[in-house]
Amino acid sequence: MAMEVILLQRVENLGLMGEVVKVKPGYARNYLLPQKKALRLTEANKAKFEAQRAQLEAQNLERRSEAETVSKRMGNLSVVILRQAAESGSLYGSVSARDIAEVVAEAGYKVGRSQVLLDTPIKSIGAYPVRVALHPEVIISVSVNVARSQEEADRAIAAAEVFEKTPEDLFAPKAEGEAPAESEAEEPAKA
Repeated sequence: MAMEVILLQRVENLGLMGEVVKVKPGYARNYLLPQKKALRLTEANKAKFEAQRAQLEAQNLERRSEAETVSKRMGNLSVVILRQAAESGSLYGSVSARDIAEVVAEAGYKVGRSQVLLDTPIKSIGAYPVRVALHPEVIISVSVNVARSQEEADRAIAAAEVFEKTPEDLFAPKAEGEAPAESEAEEPAKA
């Protein structure tokens, strides 16, 4: 048995603002309705939504533009989380969305733990891309480096920078005009 609701904002994997969608009653009752992300589909709520639609869309646009400016300021944010770990690299515990939100907040950005989209907790040392939803329509990627010490984190960052360069970058000619022309490269092959 499904329940029909009107979405008050974009919900990932469900729909956009103003759409009428069918969801399971528990999802609506326990998540969408308390979070004010949806209204039950009734004639009264439909009329209420249509009356407030312009205001809701204006608020959504304003929040989205603020989130976009914050995402531009955050750019390619990279944070380091220090944890104790075994020699094999597995952590004694895990890194959760709350830990990531705290470290991003220490970097100077206001992010709640519900905004950190972490599918599974991080349980080993390494660098992980983590999605952060600043707005339902603005999702950025933050690089989280989990390490035993700051020195280890610095070494991992330096190694990642080397690996980001492609072989063409490493072995490219110094000047643009130094590459041999195609006709010159084919001549020795014909002889």
